[in-house]
Amino acid sequence: MSRWCGVVPDQVGGVPGENLGKTRGSLVSVRLGAFRLDPDRRQLLRGETEVHLTPKAFDLLALLIERAPAVVPKGEIHKQLWPETFVSEATLAGLVKEVRRALKQDDDQSLIRTAHRVGYAYCGPREAGSQVPPDLTCWLVIGTRRVALHSGANLIGRDPSATVWLDVPGISRRHAQIFLQGGTAALEDLGSKNGTLVGDRPVSGRVTLRNADRIQVATELLTFHISSSGISTATQPRPLT
Repeated sequence: MSRWCGVVPDQVGGVPGENLGKTRGSLVSVRLGAFRLDPDRRQLLRGETEVHLTPKAFDLLALLIERAPAVVPKGEIHKQLWPETFVSEATLAGLVKEVRRALKQDDDQSLIRTAHRVGYAYCGPREAGSQVPPDLTCWLVIGTRRVALHSGANLIGRDPSATVWLDVPGISRRHAQIFLQGGTAALEDLGSKNGTLVGDRPVSGRVTLRNADRIQVATELLTFHISSSGISTATQPRPLT
């Protein structure tokens, strides 16, 4: 039984700001002082409360955090948020105001800095999502089955060699995989015909998994679990006598 798994997003390393807050191809959750930005779920949270942002404002904040503490030029922001589309300067200024309101501090200090005639920068605190103790067990519940997951790639599909073998119509031989490494638990669809969902959201790229996440693989429902006390056991019904 593997006692490896944590469920924090990819660890941060290398150039400051690298891999932080990316909305495409990265699954990093970032703490911003009292706030937390969760790119794969597209949520900004203050404690347990979601702070509303329009889609473009969320993309702007993610971009500024990704590049922090560097200033992101206005031209690059326009290219990232509105590719091949002309928008006025006032549109970007309105998004900056929206992000500033969302991140308003008790001391009224703005976390978004304006570099006049150049662009904008995120200048507040930021750190990767908090670490989870490494001595956790990860597994999937599929009906009455409990399937332990191991470090590395855990294939889900009709391939008999798959870690999670699902011999069910509509499921591809190599349908999806859960990848456990370096403190991460992430799910990705492998180009399956019928797709994969986490909750009610289609999986595109890698999606960070959390305890009790419900995964839909074609017609099959899988529930992801973690525990520090090993895989829980289900009470089996007694045979009729």
